[in-house]
Amino acid sequence: MSYWPLLGIAVVVAGFVLRFNPVIVVVSAGLVSGLAAGKSIPELLALLGESFVSNRALLMFALTLPTIGLLERAGLREHALRWIARLRGLTLSRLLAGYLLVRQGLSMVGLIDIAGHAQTVRPLLAPMAESAAGKTRGALARDEAQRVHAMAAATDNIGRFFGEDVFLAFGAVLLIQGFYAQHGIMLEPLQIALWALPTAIAAFLIHAVRIVLFQRRLDRAAPAAEEQPDAVD
Repeated sequence: MSYWPLLGIAVVVAGFVLRFNPVIVVVSAGLVSGLAAGKSIPELLALLGESFVSNRALLMFALTLPTIGLLERAGLREHALRWIARLRGLTLSRLLAGYLLVRQGLSMVGLIDIAGHAQTVRPLLAPMAESAAGKTRGALARDEAQRVHAMAAATDNIGRFFGEDVFLAFGAVLLIQGFYAQHGIMLEPLQIALWALPTAIAAFLIHAVRIVLFQRRLDRAAPAAEEQPDAVD
């Protein structure tokens, strides 16, 4: 048994220690391991090409961040803020509760990655929530804006976490089914998913109440923040 192909590991370690480009380091490590294993350059290039083509769907996630960046540069956040400003009846609690409902509903049918922190929270939901909060109490302080952003991110997390458990093909549902099957209890994925519905409904109601209470705390803090400079004078 030859250990020379393990030289690729040394190349990876050295490359990351020296802070070289990760793509160059990984490709170089693959070439070193392949050459040490007796592969020719054409064979290695063919292997790299086949691996890239067979796993190209994984690169779709890598396209998310530059796409969102281009949209933000084109004024996505500003358009979202102006749109929220035109909706007079839309408050912070209504916005986040509506997003929670949609996020949970989409997760229940398996559309888990259609929304998320990179796709919707940072470029859309967070600035929209900040604008909606400012409609009822004026401009937000920096720490208040950060808390609004955190609540928007938490809303996305809760919607996904408690919604995906209802999806039949979700990994956790299949894991539970396999665990019970090992102990002689045969359950269908639908039975397990249905038992996740009460938890999902309870999570929606509890977090919706938390959102309402959060907005009330923000609104109560507004007069205190305005009176503080007068008290100092």
